Amino acid sequence: MSHIRDWDWNRGKRVISDIHQWRETYGWVEEPHASPDGESVAAIVKVDEMAFSVCENGSPWESSFDKVWFLRYGPDNRAAALVSDTAMWTVAVSGTPWENWFEFVWDTKFGRFDGHISVSAQKDFAYFAVTDDTPWENTFYTISHLKASPSGRSAAATVQTKPINEADIAAFQKGCFTVAVNGQPWTQNFLNAWEIAFDAKEEHVAAEVRLSLEDYTIVVDGIPWKRHYASVWEPVFSPTDGSVTAPVRLADGWALAQDGEIIWKNRYFQLWHHIYSIDGSRIAAIVSSKFGRWTLAIDDKPWNLTFKDLVTDPALSPDGRRAACVGKTDGKWMIAVDGTAWNDTYDMAWPPIFSPDGRNVAAKTQKNGIYRMVVNGRPIQTNYKTLWNPVFSPEGDKLLIRGIETGANDGKYTRTVLSLAEILG
Repeated sequence: MSHIRDWDWNRGKRVISDIHQWRETYGWVEEPHASPDGESVAAIVKVDEMAFSVCENGSPWESSFDKVWFLRYGPDNRAAALVSDTAMWTVAVSGTPWENWFEFVWDTKFGRFDGHISVSAQKDFAYFAVTDDTPWENTFYTISHLKASPSGRSAAATVQTKPINEADIAAFQKGCFTVAVNGQPWTQNFLNAWEIAFDAKEEHVAAEVRLSLEDYTIVVDGIPWKRHYASVWEPVFSPTDGSVTAPVRLADGWALAQDGEIIWKNRYFQLWHHIYSIDGSRIAAIVSSKFGRWTLAIDDKPWNLTFKDLVTDPALSPDGRRAACVGKTDGKWMIAVDGTAWNDTYDMAWPPIFSPDGRNVAAKTQKNGIYRMVVNGRPIQTNYKTLWNPVFSPEGDKLLIRGIETGANDGKYTRTVLSLAEILG
């Protein structure tokens, strides 16, 4: 496991690798990916006729495969990819394939803090999940919506426990789907089950389900809420008391419910993607308080600032006192913090990230084909062809920037640590 405090937080820039040289060596280089600590960059490359591998910091993995797909770095800074050899698939981590191979694997999930990996898999017409090379003992007719627990040690997914013939509406309405946690399905079936959530201790699981053609609700550990709704969105566990909240649709609009009881008084045209502050004291959600306008609501209090097209990526500062999101109006993207949009607009903007002390906000942006990092609305004067999300140091006084530059370092992947005092003056 990699701890962010152990990363190199010394100020300065280092060239990690020259991506242009990769293209001269391999000819075929797919989209690069950077490790969370910025020390590594990797891409799928073609190493021979019909043979592919992963180039990491300029050197290929020792193993090559028929196909390589969905390369990503986990939180432990190890690169993992789905790989195929003689028509069988598995996961390769840092170039080493798992021992078990399957007819197909997909939907890679990492634990948020550790290096555990889960994927959905299919073999011999059976569907199941695999965590760290260990397949579930039980198999199902289908699997979808795979979710890893916070540590990644556990996984849950929507599974089909009964077969359905084509157009067999009667069988469908009796319920053929449920949620399986580490391969153990809940006893009750539903018409559908979606968006699964683990609690922080990984002891409980919730999901949104469809009970009939008209009724939806939230199920916790296999037990549905007593109250049913016209629709529901993804449930979230409170980080403090274990209660479950979810947006629900009532006759007069959308509201936020907790354990089946309505806790937000306002009604919205839409309400979704709600998040908690770390201490559980505040809840933010994307809402439509006016038809055709979107904003962020904090504890049921919408901002006056609204966006025409959409709002996405809500964020709360670690102390819960501040909030931010990405908004879009007439095709222009903006970052908004505490109800006020930064002055500039962008062709694209990515999730705003708070520093650990909540004082500063950084976001990756793109305009006229150039990527730049922006802190508190101020762009950092380095242009990038590719840029990854920023990372604040544990003390919040430095910022790690990972990107492939233009200009003097054209095509070079660099790792830069800047002090916030240096950035903000």
